[in-house]
Amino acid sequence: MATFEAKVKSVLSGDTVILHNINNPKQERTLSLAFVTAPRLKREGDEPFAFESRDYLRKLLVGKVVRFQVLYKIPTGANREYGLVVLPGRVLLPETAVAEGWLKLRDDAGRKEDTEEAAQLLERLQVVEARARAESKGLWSETSSRINSISELSDAQKWVDDNKGKELDAIVEKVLSGDRLIVRFLLSPTEHVQTMVLLAGIRAPATQRTNPSDGKVQPAEAYGDEAQQFVETRLLQRSATVNVLGTTPNGQIVADVKHPTQGSIAPFILKAGLAKCTDHHTTLLGQQMGVLRQAEKAAKDGRVGLYQGHVAPRANAASESEAVVTRVQSADTLFLRNKSGAEKRINLSSVRQPKPTDPKQSPWVPEAKEFLRKKLIGKHVKFHVDGKRPATEGYDEREMATVTLQNKNVGLMLVESGMATVIRHRQDDTDRSPIYDDLLLAEQTAQEEQKGLWSPKPPSVKQYVDYSESLEKAKRQLSLLSRQRKVPAVVDFVKSASRFTVLVPRENAKLTFVLSGIRAPRSARNDQDKGEPFGKEAHEFANKRCQQRDVEIDVEDCDKVGGFIGTLYINRENFAKTLVEEGLASVHAYSAEKAGNANELFAAEQKAKDARKGLWHDYDPSQDEEAEETTAAATETSNGDAAASRRKDYRDVIVTHVEESGRLKFQEIGSGTSALTSLMSAFGKFHLNPLNSAGVTNPKAGEFVAAKFTADDQWYRARIRRNDREAKKAEVVYVDYGNSELIPWSRLRPLSQAEFLPSKLKPQAHEAQLSFIQLPQNPEYLADAVNFISQETADRQLVANVDQADKDGTLWVTLFDPKSSKGPADSINADVIDEGLAMVPKKLKAWERSGGDVLAALKKKQDVAKEERRGQWEYGDLTEDD
Repeated sequence: MATFEAKVKSVLSGDTVILHNINNPKQERTLSLAFVTAPRLKREGDEPFAFESRDYLRKLLVGKVVRFQVLYKIPTGANREYGLVVLPGRVLLPETAVAEGWLKLRDDAGRKEDTEEAAQLLERLQVVEARARAESKGLWSETSSRINSISELSDAQKWVDDNKGKELDAIVEKVLSGDRLIVRFLLSPTEHVQTMVLLAGIRAPATQRTNPSDGKVQPAEAYGDEAQQFVETRLLQRSATVNVLGTTPNGQIVADVKHPTQGSIAPFILKAGLAKCTDHHTTLLGQQMGVLRQAEKAAKDGRVGLYQGHVAPRANAASESEAVVTRVQSADTLFLRNKSGAEKRINLSSVRQPKPTDPKQSPWVPEAKEFLRKKLIGKHVKFHVDGKRPATEGYDEREMATVTLQNKNVGLMLVESGMATVIRHRQDDTDRSPIYDDLLLAEQTAQEEQKGLWSPKPPSVKQYVDYSESLEKAKRQLSLLSRQRKVPAVVDFVKSASRFTVLVPRENAKLTFVLSGIRAPRSARNDQDKGEPFGKEAHEFANKRCQQRDVEIDVEDCDKVGGFIGTLYINRENFAKTLVEEGLASVHAYSAEKAGNANELFAAEQKAKDARKGLWHDYDPSQDEEAEETTAAATETSNGDAAASRRKDYRDVIVTHVEESGRLKFQEIGSGTSALTSLMSAFGKFHLNPLNSAGVTNPKAGEFVAAKFTADDQWYRARIRRNDREAKKAEVVYVDYGNSELIPWSRLRPLSQAEFLPSKLKPQAHEAQLSFIQLPQNPEYLADAVNFISQETADRQLVANVDQADKDGTLWVTLFDPKSSKGPADSINADVIDEGLAMVPKKLKAWERSGGDVLAALKKKQDVAKEERRGQWEYGDLTEDD
C-alpha cells in the first residue's frame, strides 16, 4: 500500500485532518481516520467531548510532517478518503487516539476490512477501545463534559474592558486574511468565546471575497493570499496568547496575538512586506508601535512584498539645524532665524493649533500661542525639516519640521499640555513627525486627564483695553502706571525702533510705548518709501531683540496722541541705551534729562561715536568742538546787537497744550505764573474742605466753573464751552492751561469765590500759532506734526518771539530753546520744517515778508526734507502741481 508524506494544516474534528503538500501549501487534501468516528463541533452546540477529542488530535498533529496511507474511499459527494497517519516515533493513528478514549469504532467498521492488514488493524482497535472503555478514558468517562461556547458577544466593548490587561489563552480557529482571525478564547475549562479579532497595528491586503449585497466576487488585493498563507502556516490552530486592546468603531475586537514561542505575529508580517502599519491602533499599542514601525522600515529597505520597487524619500542633507525662535505666529507656526541671519517660517510636524473656527477650541487659541511664546521666544532650538506641503488656494508652500528645545520635542510638549491636536495623516503620507506614535499617545493621555482644550471648562479670556486709543484714556491710565516701577509687559509689535505696542497682562492693558531720551531714525513704511539712514537697521534690531519678548516698563509721561513715554527694560537692560550703543539712535537731550538717565545715554552715545557705529560711521570729533564754539558765539550774540534786523519781543513761556489743529496754548513766565501758583495752592486747599463740595445744578455755556481734571483728579479754573443736558456732561476749557475735555456735571463746582475769579487773576493760557510755517492738510501728517510739536515743547521753558498779534488776541510766535538755539533761524518752527511736517507758506502775510533771513533758512531746511523724503514729502514734492 502506497505511503505518502505531507504536513498537517489543521484538524477539523477528532477524526479528520487537512493535509497539504510540503513544497506547495496550496495543494490540500482531507483525510479521515479509518474505522473510527469522533463527536462533532457544531455552531448550534458541540456534542459532548467534541472539543477535547479534536484538541487531542490538534496538539498531536498540527504543523507536523507525517506519513499517511489511504485505506479506502467512500464515493459520496465529498469523495472522502480514509486512512492511517503515522508520526515519528511509530505513533499510529487512529490506534493511539482510540487507546486514549478520544475516538470510537464506527458501527460499520467491520465492513471496511478488505485486506488482511485492515483486518488486523481493526482487531487491534477493538482491543484498545475495550481497554479505554474499561478505564473510563476520554469519551468513555462517567462524568459528562459540556463546554459553553459563545460565538457572538452582545457587548464587545464591555467584554474587552473586563479582560484588558490579561494574557488570554486562545486557539486560532481560522485565518480570514493577514490581519483578521477567528479566535477561540479559552476563558475557563468550560467557558469559551469564539469571535473575530483584528491584529493590532497592521493592515494586510484583502483576500478574495464575495460581496453579500450582489453576490459578485471581488478578487484578492496584491499579496492578499500570501499574507493569509503566511499567518496560516504560523498560527492556524496553534495555541496562542492574546492581549485584547480595544474595539473598532464597528465593535470588532483589536488584539495582539502572540505565537507560543516567537511572540507577536505582527512584526513578522510587516518584515515580510505583507502588511502596512496603521495609525488607528497607535493609542492601543503604545510604545510597541515603535517595534512595528521598525519592522515596516526593514521591509521597505529590503524592498520585499508590498514594497517591491519602493523608493525611499531622499534624506535631508542638512540634517538637524540650529536657529533662534524670533516669532510665534500661532501654536503650530514659528519663525526661525539661522546663524547667517536669514529668517524662515516653519510649521510643526503633525500637530495643529486649536481650531479658531471650532467654538469649543477657539478660546484656547491665544492660550496655546502664549504657552509656546513663553517656552520658545528668543531661545536656541534645533529643527529638522520632515517634508513640504505644496501651495494650495489661500496657503503658501509650508515646510513641516520637528523642533526640539533642550532635546524635548516642541510638538510633543504642546500635545501633552492639551494645547494642540495631532493631525490624522493619510496612510501614504510620509511628511509626518518621526515621533508620530508618541504624539498620538500624548493626545490620548491629555484627553483622559482633561488638559487644555480637552478640559470641559473653557479658559478665562483676557480682554486687553487699548489705552492709547485716545488721549483721555491714556491720561487716565498714566496716573496708575506712573506710580509703579518695572511693570511686567510683553512686546506685541515693534512699530519702529523706538515705538512699540506692549501688553500689560496684570492690568489687561494694551499700550503704545515710546522710548524716552532718544531719537531713532525712521524706517521706510513700504517698498516705495525711503526711510532715514539706518532706519531699517534700527527697526530690524528692535525686532530681533524685542518682538514678543517679556520686558519691564517704567512709564514717565504720555504724548499728545495717547502714546506712553518711558523706559523699556529687556533682560534688565535699558533698551534705549542698547540702541544708542549700537549707533542706531541718538540722544534727545531734553527728554533724557527729564527721564533722569541722560548721563547713561550720553555715555552710550559717546561709546558708539568712538566705535564709529551706525549713525556715527563717519563721525568726526572736530565737529563737536565746532558746534560747542558756535553755541558759545550764539550765546554772546544774543546779548549783543547781531540780531538787530529782527523785531524783538521775547517772552519766557511754557507751552501747556497743543490742539489737534496745531494751535498752541502757553503761559508767560513771570508775575502771572507766580500768582497762578499761589492761586492753585489756595484753590486746592479750598476744594479739599468738605464744606465746599456743593455741585453745579444747571451749568450754562460760557460760565466760569471749578472743574476736576480727569487725569490727576485736581481742581482747576475752567469755562464751559458746550453742554449736553441729556447726558449731563459738559465740555470745559481749562482757562489757565488751554486744554479741554468732556466731563460729567458731578465733576463741576461753582466758581463764585472772589479770590479765584478771572477778574482777580486773568486766565493764563494765551493762544498762539507758529510763525512762518504752514502745517499739513493731510490728517495723518498733521497728527505727526502735532505730536512732534508736543514732544519738542512738553515741560520745557522756552523763549517765544512774538512776531505778530492779531486782533482776536492770537499771537504768532517763533519758539526757541535757550539751551540749544544757536541763532534766529534755529527754532522749533524750523525743526518742524526739518522733519518734513510743515512747509514755508506760498502766500506770505505782510509781516512775514519782513523776515527774509528767517525765510531763507527755513527754505533750505525744507529743501533738505524734500530731498530726503521726510514726513509729508515721503511720496514726492507736494508743490509740483501748484
